Amino acid sequence: MKITTFFIAVLLLMISCSPKAETVTQQAPPKKDIALQLYSLRDDISKDYAGTIKKAGEMGFTAVEAANYGDGKFYGKTPEEFKADIEAAGMKVLSSHTGRGLNEKELASKDFTEAMKWWDQCIAAHKAAGMKYIVTPSMETPKTLKDLQTYCEYYNEIGKKCKENGMLYGYHNHDFELRNKIEDKVMYDYMIENTNPEYVFFEMDVYWVVRGGKSPVDYFNKYKNRFALLHIKDNKELGQSGMVGFDAIFNNTDAAGTKHLVVEVEQYNFTPFESVKKSLEYLLNCPLVKESYNK
Repeated sequence: MKITTFFIAVLLLMISCSPKAETVTQQAPPKKDIALQLYSLRDDISKDYAGTIKKAGEMGFTAVEAANYGDGKFYGKTPEEFKADIEAAGMKVLSSHTGRGLNEKELASKDFTEAMKWWDQCIAAHKAAGMKYIVTPSMETPKTLKDLQTYCEYYNEIGKKCKENGMLYGYHNHDFELRNKIEDKVMYDYMIENTNPEYVFFEMDVYWVVRGGKSPVDYFNKYKNRFALLHIKDNKELGQSGMVGFDAIFNNTDAAGTKHLVVEVEQYNFTPFESVKKSLEYLLNCPLVKESYNK
């Protein structure tokens, strides 16, 4: 009996976030607040906007992050229409990826006047859609540290304007910000250190940080409370590659200051819908993932 009890205990301890782990009961996983980056279903949503949103809600996602803003609209819908459509599917509008880079003249002069006119319209549209966060998804690598500093100042100005409108502004990384050094400064580190935490947060894409040769947890601890949103992503479906230390990430979200998890799937072993669903189930079945991070 003692040996049997021992092996049962070991078996329970082995149950983790692994997609291969067997559950000890047949109970449905708890509902969790998890958002979906709609880019994950980009081909489907371009063909069937309403049906794709409906399926995302039925899967169990509670919010969305848009990736199709342009000229005051989201997926061709007015902000009010987009908000209503998402809510009708049982989800909330959480965030959006969009941005406007600086041209050479603006970089040289640090005159953001024309850029901020664009942002005025952008922010108004996002506010009308019910967004809480606006995220710049990427940027060109600046040639000099001076230009990178100008971008940091630019992002501060955008963030200040967002905050005045009740929203938060952030930047989403890929791997190049961690791999590239500008005048011996790691681009990502310089951006975090030279933007104002009051105005700019970072939406860490954990997969791209790993691909950049760095540890997400190291960044959580080095720059505490800067990562309000996390892109939870893998090479394909979550947990598929085995290269991203999700357990360590989920154990350190308090240091990161995380408020929301956002699933993004860019490549697939299955259909996009199947891959996205498997990724959500991975998080729902992982005991380390909280039911909500925004409490």
